[in-house]
Amino acid sequence: MKITQLRNITEKRAKELEKIGISDTDGLIRYFPRAYLDMTDRVSLREVFHNDTALIACTLVEVEPARRGSRTRYVRARFRQDGDYFTAIWFNMPYVYNSLKSGDYLLYGRVQNRYGQPSVINPTFERLERNVRLKGLVPVYPLHGTLTQRTIRDCVRYALAAEKITSVIPPQLRAKYRLSDLAQAYSAIHKPQTHEEMRAAAERIALEEYFVLLSAFKLIKGDANEARINRYSVTERDVAEFEKRFPFAFTEGQQAAVRAVFENVHAPTVMNRLLQGDVGSGKTAVALAGIFMAVKSGFQAVYLSPTEVLAAQNFGLLQKTFPEYRVGYLAGSATAKEKREVKAALAAGEIDILCGTHAVLQNDVVFCNLAFCVCDEQHRFGVAQRNILSEKGQKPDVLVMSATPIPRTLSLIFYGDLDITTIPDKPKERQEISTALISERKYDDMLAYIRGEVQKGKQAYFVCAKIEDDEGEVTSVGELFEELKGRLPSVRFALLHGRMKEKEKNQTMAAFKRKEIDCLVSTTVIEVGVDVPDATIMVIMNAERFGLSQLHQLRGRVGRGSEKSWCFLMVGGGGEEALERLNILKGTTDGFVLAEKDLELRGGGDFLGTRQSGKFLSEIKNLRYGSEVIFQAKKLADEAIEGRLNFEEIKCAALLKYESLKDVVLN
Repeated sequence: MKITQLRNITEKRAKELEKIGISDTDGLIRYFPRAYLDMTDRVSLREVFHNDTALIACTLVEVEPARRGSRTRYVRARFRQDGDYFTAIWFNMPYVYNSLKSGDYLLYGRVQNRYGQPSVINPTFERLERNVRLKGLVPVYPLHGTLTQRTIRDCVRYALAAEKITSVIPPQLRAKYRLSDLAQAYSAIHKPQTHEEMRAAAERIALEEYFVLLSAFKLIKGDANEARINRYSVTERDVAEFEKRFPFAFTEGQQAAVRAVFENVHAPTVMNRLLQGDVGSGKTAVALAGIFMAVKSGFQAVYLSPTEVLAAQNFGLLQKTFPEYRVGYLAGSATAKEKREVKAALAAGEIDILCGTHAVLQNDVVFCNLAFCVCDEQHRFGVAQRNILSEKGQKPDVLVMSATPIPRTLSLIFYGDLDITTIPDKPKERQEISTALISERKYDDMLAYIRGEVQKGKQAYFVCAKIEDDEGEVTSVGELFEELKGRLPSVRFALLHGRMKEKEKNQTMAAFKRKEIDCLVSTTVIEVGVDVPDATIMVIMNAERFGLSQLHQLRGRVGRGSEKSWCFLMVGGGGEEALERLNILKGTTDGFVLAEKDLELRGGGDFLGTRQSGKFLSEIKNLRYGSEVIFQAKKLADEAIEGRLNFEEIKCAALLKYESLKDVVLN
């Protein structure tokens, strides 16, 4: 039902909701809270750590009209709690000025406590007397524009009353496993009485979501074993000779992976394989061996990269590794003339290996005889992109790679349409990376160490969570760049972030690799695949803001050569929980151990968020649930599909929910 059909929602309110992507009642009930307030869990501002979130009962003293800063508008208000005064600041929310009246309030937000001057940034707020009447846990929703917590709560309540919520899990299985009512779960997730009720509701909703997704994957798997068309003539001796091109000996893990690919391309069915390995395990060399098998047999191959920085790096590597073959490059930043020439040569069979970004997936990119596809960094591409790439050849072999470690049990579920190969070891010449937590008082000592290492010819990365930060919560990349230039005038710094043009980013990375730049101040655009052997130091600002897997990826940008490398984690806050996570990272460089720990600490909801699963499950990223829910969903999907229970209904639900899977599910 369209939200405009709800008589309780005005046309103006409907337009506000549409701005955040909510156009119907289904969207409203699936707009899950990001947190819950326990009205009894109020704290004193004196007890709150810097950067922690807190629920604060306080009294409004004064509020200033909206002002304009250097890049944003803000409203500032002064509050009092137990005789102590503090400031609350709202950025880009000028309407707050008219919403705040004298009296007592509950504020919920992130606390900044710099230089003994506490402040709360962009807090949600409600009158204290109203909340005295609220029972149980009070939901806190993500807010945008002029929407308030009360508005969202009311709209969700209207939608729950109007929406008919049904489960797609077959009734036989719901009865067999005594599953709770889905409609009750939706009601409870938006207004739970206890934490236990909230957790049970989150798990029931997550179970439904994973059931639909894994059923779709199972439908894909049913058609995965397609008969081979491309016949490879490459021999084991050819592959052994090719491996000698590398300046290092393949590890046992790499050799096993190459054997698996070789056996695949000579098997009667098409290869669909996931190659996963920790940072620096040598997956790219295995992919190049697979490409060699195709071009040696007279076919074309394609190497798909998620960013132009990485694509440009891979293009240079392919040219170096395959001097006797013609390598083409196709990316969004190329000129129209360059694109036309590459596409024409590709279609004519004058290019043996194409390296590129998402530009390769365009309809007018046509191959002559594509037989081997490589997708680098699988978590940046979805099933739909893999399918588009496969359709550019006659049932080509597909090798997808991931350096984002996934717990083995979860990889078997989420890549169920693929065979899985794991490279467990690393090249022997690579050094272990030491990790250290750095406090504010050790910051100057760290910079002095980096200055000394740069004088010895070493290079460093400084990584920030944001390009800009008007809210003052974290160190921004622009702010740090200017600060470092002043502190270390003898060091050559450069800036790199996602808003730069691709040509500019590529030029900066090339200069860094040529050692014309000593230190790169960057956002996480350098997270994936960038290989600079002389970079031996990684500094991550506000490390508590990153997940373990992402921190591990960033750390993997150093230690690419034979020199001792360091990863320094600058801690800006986050309390004991953040320190616990960072100490886990400090204690191991094994990405698979970290993945298991991440899953154990934060549950499936955080681990399999939008980064890990693309568009899939992005709506339930705010829910808290354990990984056992995923395994239960897998069991239910297996029973339902194999027993053809509610088969057509499940198939329709999968198509409706995951439209990008339509082609493969319908086959």
